[in-house]
Amino acid sequence: MSIPVDLADLARTLEQYGPGYLLSTAGESVKAVSADPVLSDGVVVVAGPGGGSLRNVTANATVTLLFPPREERGYTLLVDGTATVDGDDVRVTPGHAVLHRPVDHAGPDHAPGSTSSCGHDCHPVT
Repeated sequence: MSIPVDLADLARTLEQYGPGYLLSTAGESVKAVSADPVLSDGVVVVAGPGGGSLRNVTANATVTLLFPPREERGYTLLVDGTATVDGDDVRVTPGHAVLHRPVDHAGPDHAPGSTSSCGHDCHPVT
């Protein structure tokens, strides 16, 4: 189950999540590192992710930021984007974002107080 997140709402959505992970790929290697991204003027800045991540971004600018759910069976926030290296930091221009969880995690007990008409697995971004 994936629910698109309007990039105009990304800052508000990010406030609901804690630290995330920067995933970048280059050639045959994949690197995932803990990060505390900050959204600034529409760009997600990841401070000092490390040399391996910087090399990966230099070789392949496509990255994904993953923010795990804050509650059991909650939604993971995935932000895909294009990255550049800026000194020791990585700057990600978001291209697409979704809230995602397996469909089998849905259920009426996971949407307390929901007034949405889109079903018990709908999670509006507010």
